[in-house]
Amino acid sequence: MQKQMPVILPARGQSPQISNSVWLAPNCTIVGEVTLGEESTVWFGAIVRGDVASISVGRRVNIQDGAVIHGTFGKSLTVLEDRVSIGHNAVVHGAHICEGALIGMSSVVMDNAVVGAGAVVAAGAVVLEGTQIPPGTLYAGVPAKHMGDVRTELADHLRATADRYVQYAGWFRGNEV
Repeated sequence: MQKQMPVILPARGQSPQISNSVWLAPNCTIVGEVTLGEESTVWFGAIVRGDVASISVGRRVNIQDGAVIHGTFGKSLTVLEDRVSIGHNAVVHGAHICEGALIGMSSVVMDNAVVGAGAVVAAGAVVLEGTQIPPGTLYAGVPAKHMGDVRTELADHLRATADRYVQYAGWFRGNEV
């Protein structure tokens, strides 16, 4: 069986800058002007496509299975600050996701939206272009609306998510298929 490797490609003269401590699933794709910070992880089938706009990923960020991170040429770049979690099949398109925020499974966050520190975008939510989500709040629905503050128990669980994903990556290091 041939070992599969992540797809890492330059675009428009820019090559991804990937910290040595990053874990990349064998079938993820990283393209163009992308910076991946220490101990971040990009999971199975995820795409981080910095071909038309830059993407900056901080430390201990987890980009889970099937997620797509992209931007819009001449309009928006994407920033994922430290300890951000991007859920399975989520799309973050030209948005700024602040430290410790969680973007839920199959949700969409559009251009020039800002998700505040420790905020949660619920699974399946659609955050419209330019939306400003305050720190520590929960947004859900289509379009996403303020549903209240993130409960203490959930906030504690979220803070641990970044550490858990670093641990999960350790299970695969040296054992990629």
